[in-house]
Amino acid sequence: QVQLVESGGGLVQAGGSLRLSCAASGRTFSSYAMGWFRQAPGKDREFVAAINEIGRITNYANAVKGRFTISRDNAKNTLTLQMNSLKPEDTAVYYCAATRTDSGRVYVRLSSYDYWGQGTQVTVSS
Repeated sequence: QVQLVESGGGLVQAGGSLRLSCAASGRTFSSYAMGWFRQAPGKDREFVAAINEIGRITNYANAVKGRFTISRDNAKNTLTLQMNSLKPEDTAVYYCAATRTDSGRVYVRLSSYDYWGQGTQVTVSS
């Protein structure tokens, strides 16, 4: 089992940047595909970005493509989401998620993930 803890959320003005981190416990981080999801008040949780277990393949939601970058450092058991050019509509609780796999694929469905962090709040002001 893997435990996930997000950090780096906060309040930022529109056009600004934030970097979210997800720290994973255990010694098998490289055996997990990872993803970022977000949930705004009154809305369903939605896909943001995903990365395969090696870190070579990524996928992004259209709403964040070109602005957000997902990356991982398997030596440090960390997942990162660099968020640039933030917009008020990016305001949400952001969650990291993990699913154990050796497929080399990325996963965009919520139901594909077995482990979730507690979430970190991102607020973008106008």
